[in-house]
Amino acid sequence: MKVKKQDVINSVAVKMNCSKVEAEKFVDSVLETISEELVSGNEVGLVGFGTFRIQDRKARKGRNPKTGEEMEIPSVKSPAFRAGKSLKESVNAGK
Repeated sequence: MKVKKQDVINSVAVKMNCSKVEAEKFVDSVLETISEELVSGNEVGLVGFGTFRIQDRKARKGRNPKTGEEMEIPSVKSPAFRAGKSLKESVNAGK
């Protein structure tokens, strides 16, 4: 099952005993802050949860699947998440 942003907002509203509007502002602020820090080149570490960071993917050669022609795939920066110990343990305990 896929949990959507609205589901997270509803859960935060219940847990924080606040309105859905306030919960949405909180969730949006957290996501925006993480995005801004990543754009600035910083890692965002949430102890026990995990670390958001940017990975540099080097340029490489690839093939066009339709034509088989070799092509150059440019380097890109890609956001990545590395789960923390507590999150890993929680997920594995829920088996």
